[in-house]
Amino acid sequence: MLRKLIKPNLRDLKAAGRKDGKRKPPPPYKTHAENYYYIKQMNNHTALVIEPINGETYYARLEWYDEKCIKIKQADGLTRLVFKSHIKCIFKDPAFRETSEGSDSE
Repeated sequence: MLRKLIKPNLRDLKAAGRKDGKRKPPPPYKTHAENYYYIKQMNNHTALVIEPINGETYYARLEWYDEKCIKIKQADGLTRLVFKSHIKCIFKDPAFRETSEGSDSE
């Protein structure tokens, strides 16, 4: 008795998988997550810590952002324009507490 190996033809599988013959579109280039983060921090006037590549640390609030840079305003009134390509990280200032937390209880 001979047994025949049942192996599907790959051409038939490919043709059955994509009926319209089109490829799956690539994922979007921009997810807009960065824009969402900047808008949220600007609207909430969140105190941020910005660490550029050169090792300095800026404690400031975000005033506006662009495709290539951000404008920050420090507590002493000094404003800076920082290129996004020179930023190592940005995070919320852990020493900053919201003024609305607990100040109304007095």
